[in-house]
Amino acid sequence: MAETAKTPLSAVDRKILGALQEDGRMTIQAIADRVGLSASPCLRRIRQMEQAGIISGYSASVDQKAVGLPVSVFISIKLERQRAAELDAFSAAIDRWPEVMECYLMTGQFDFLLRVVCADLQAYEQFLRERLTQIAGVASIESSFSLGQVKQSRVLPL
Repeated sequence: MAETAKTPLSAVDRKILGALQEDGRMTIQAIADRVGLSASPCLRRIRQMEQAGIISGYSASVDQKAVGLPVSVFISIKLERQRAAELDAFSAAIDRWPEVMECYLMTGQFDFLLRVVCADLQAYEQFLRERLTQIAGVASIESSFSLGQVKQSRVLPL
């Protein structure tokens, strides 16, 4: 049962979140109709979830191929040391790079897993040479190129 430390989610809250995740541009009235509320209490619940940090923002989904970024590369990074200072320095460096779409601190063989998007192999090589290999303390870099996306979802199973 998914609950935040601050705010337990009711069944109606979960329905509202489901509707917003499927279509973030739904009107308040459409959401209210879908979950069985009137517009005012529905909006109040949405605002409460925004203030509690349950709803962290709204954005448009953009097709990366349609905007000239068809290549996805998953990069496994191992640092020389896993001290907090080195982990923080690496995180701060990659946070500035728009090509890095996702970055996860990992357990296991590697310390970080990144998903990077780029236009082509040459653009990835430039990213690798001019950015990633320039970070102090990186012990190894392993790149895996995506051949195609099987599934993508931003909808949490509430």
